[in-house]
Amino acid sequence: MKPIRKIYFFGNLLPLYLPAVGRIGDFLKVMLLLFVFHSHIYAQQEPQFTHYMFNTLVYNPGYAGSKEYLSAVAVYRDQWAALGNKAGWQGRPLTQTFSIHSTLNKRVGLGLNLVNASAGARQTTYLNGIYAYRINFGKGTLSIGLQAGVMNWKADWNKLDFQQPQELDNAFGTLTPSLFLPDFGAGLFFYTPHFYAGASMPHLANFPLRQVSAAERDEIRKWARVQRHFYLTTGGAIPLNGDNLVFRPSFLLKSVGLFNNFFRQGNLVREIGAPASFDLDASLFFQKKLWLGLSFRSAFAAFNSQGPKQSSPDSFDLWTTLHFNNGLRIGMSYDYPIGKLKSASNGSFELMVGYDFYQQVEKAVHIRYF
Repeated sequence: MKPIRKIYFFGNLLPLYLPAVGRIGDFLKVMLLLFVFHSHIYAQQEPQFTHYMFNTLVYNPGYAGSKEYLSAVAVYRDQWAALGNKAGWQGRPLTQTFSIHSTLNKRVGLGLNLVNASAGARQTTYLNGIYAYRINFGKGTLSIGLQAGVMNWKADWNKLDFQQPQELDNAFGTLTPSLFLPDFGAGLFFYTPHFYAGASMPHLANFPLRQVSAAERDEIRKWARVQRHFYLTTGGAIPLNGDNLVFRPSFLLKSVGLFNNFFRQGNLVREIGAPASFDLDASLFFQKKLWLGLSFRSAFAAFNSQGPKQSSPDSFDLWTTLHFNNGLRIGMSYDYPIGKLKSASNGSFELMVGYDFYQQVEKAVHIRYF
């Protein structure tokens, strides 16, 4: 029998190189500096996902190509469904994502991200191309990812009910603003067959979302901007009965100002609108077919009983994902609110559909744990 030749998708493209990859130490220093200099962050803007462990490319470009074969996934999230007991309430956050990635060759991975998120009168759409370079690092692989693309931010202030005449606030001077802005991101992703860890900033640019006059700058301390968000993640796969039963814990930290108290402008501390939060997840994988998982999502400030920095836990999440032999996978999740929104929301729902083209690649593992 003629052996199957290993296929690298996108293999007809010219090889791409990352000249600085040989100086990993310098790159890590740059990444650390980028994590530190973020003193102008005020509020969380990016959507969250219960299926984040299956949707890694959305928040970490270093993930591109890590599966060694072509993989695609789409996620639809309906957050705070029936908010205020109003079925079909139009202001709740709705998010749709589509990601696809694969290897170009042994070292290079390529990917594409499309994210569309709406909340209230605002809508944000991202389209990014992704390049990742992978090197052997200890007993695993370190992937350095960069992404670049375009962001469209738009709003329709006609959907709002103004308590005061909108002419009094220049922020609403244009009723249907629409901005196209460049978008850049970076991430590190280290993985072995049974462990992974990552750090990323999917959106590095810090552009303003409205024009502020010189006179307003003396009066307004904060105005709408594209804020930098930070993600730290880790997890593993622990076989309990070979491949027939696998336990997988995972952890995701999300922040728009983890170290904000260390950065000042004179005596002014830049306040953060959204507290740092985390997702703690535990799941079991049965017979290479079925994932069953339970997650807990909360802000760290929910554990503060005193002081001004207080918050509340978010939700307990139940999720499941079913794998088919042909590479198809389907997942669903439900977030049960346990914070202050529990009296107004029936919870959040998520649907995931993915496809792994592992059958086209020689010696590809049927199921990747992450």
